[in-house]
Amino acid sequence: MKDREHFVLIRGLLREARHWGKFITDLQHHFPDAIISTPDIPGNGLRHHETSPRTIAGITEALRQQTGSSQPVKLISLSMGGMIAIDWMTRYPDEVEGTVLINTSARPLSPFYHRLRWTAYPHVLRMILHSAAQKEADILKLTSNRHHHDNTLLEFWQQWQQQYPVSKASGRNQFLAAVKFSISTKPQQPLLVVTSRGDRLVDYRCSLKLAQAWGADYAQHETAGHDLPLDDSVWLMNVIKQWHVSNFVKI
Repeated sequence: MKDREHFVLIRGLLREARHWGKFITDLQHHFPDAIISTPDIPGNGLRHHETSPRTIAGITEALRQQTGSSQPVKLISLSMGGMIAIDWMTRYPDEVEGTVLINTSARPLSPFYHRLRWTAYPHVLRMILHSAAQKEADILKLTSNRHHHDNTLLEFWQQWQQQYPVSKASGRNQFLAAVKFSISTKPQQPLLVVTSRGDRLVDYRCSLKLAQAWGADYAQHETAGHDLPLDDSVWLMNVIKQWHVSNFVKI
C-alpha cells in the first residue's frame, strides 16, 4: 500500500496553527488522502506555556519531535516558518521530500532592510509597546492587504491571543532567531518559492533572490500582503497544485 502524503504546515513569528485559516481546508480538499499536520512553534498556540528556543535550529528540533513522521514530509511554510523549513530540509534531507517557502528571507542573500522593510519599523515598534489586543490589530493591518479592515477576523485573532498568549520572552526569542538565521547549503529537494509583490513586511526580492540562488520554482502574486494564505488562498493553492504535479506525480 502506498504511503499517504504528509504535509506539514509551519507558520511564523507569534502565529499559531489557527492562523492558517481556510487554507487548511483548501489543501485537504485538493489532497483528500493526505495527512496534514499543523504543529505549533514552542511559545505559540497550544505550546504557549513553553518558552521559544533562541535559534531556528532549536525550533526545528522541537517541530521534528512534535511531527514524528515515519516517512518523508512535504513542508509548506510562511515567513519565519520558511526559515525553519530551510533548516529542516538542509540538515535532515532524508526527512523532507519537498518544500514550499512563502514570503521568507535569509542572510546573506538579502540585506536587513529588505528582510524587514524600513517602512515597517514604526509598526513593529508599536507592536512591542501596545497591548495584546492592539498588537493583533497591528499585525493584521501590516500583513494583510485584503482583510486589514475585517473586524470579525480581528476579534478571532484577539480571542486566540487571550486564550494562548505569547510571552514577551518567546516573542523576543523568535524575533532574534529570525534575525540571526542564515543559509549556507543549497537544498536538493524540489522547492517552490512564492512571494507577494505587495508584501509590506518583507521585501519580495528576498524570495526572488532565494529562487535565483537555488534555481527553484518561483511564483509571484502581485497584490497580496505578507499573509498570502489569508489574502488569496485559492491562488496559492493552484500554484502549489501545479508545482506538485510537476514534481511528484508520475505519468
